[in-house]
Amino acid sequence: MEFRKVTENRKAYLDLLLLADEQEDMIDRYLARGEMYVLDDGGETVAECVVTREDEGVYELKNIAVRPDCQRKGYGRRLIDYVWAQYPDCRVLYVGTGDVPSSRAFYTGCGFTVSHRIENFFTDHYDHPMYEDGVQLVDMLYLKRERCTGETDSSDM
Repeated sequence: MEFRKVTENRKAYLDLLLLADEQEDMIDRYLARGEMYVLDDGGETVAECVVTREDEGVYELKNIAVRPDCQRKGYGRRLIDYVWAQYPDCRVLYVGTGDVPSSRAFYTGCGFTVSHRIENFFTDHYDHPMYEDGVQLVDMLYLKRERCTGETDSSDM
């Protein structure tokens, strides 16, 4: 497995980006200002994420996606742990997602806790109804992962 920071031609990963955020103009709002990382396994890209700096010590995971044929194999969790280690100044990492049990369980398993929600986010900002696990997305659920004082990360990735 190899983690890489992508600095050029990020749109080459549009198919993966669209798995997590299915409207390209929404991706365009954060892609240029964020840092993109990919996870390769066996010479193929299996996952990607985009992280933005929102304030001093505050970052947001704007997009994370794993190829459908590679899901449920730990790639997403590994990518989140890798990114967490890349930002030692990060006190809190936020992620916004649809409020469905599978997403909540994934992020909780990665050390996130519920933070807040933005009502009607998906209905107000997307030009079509969005569904996940058969549920129409309406509110954006924000979760956060916080770094404990004195916490260090192992950099053996």
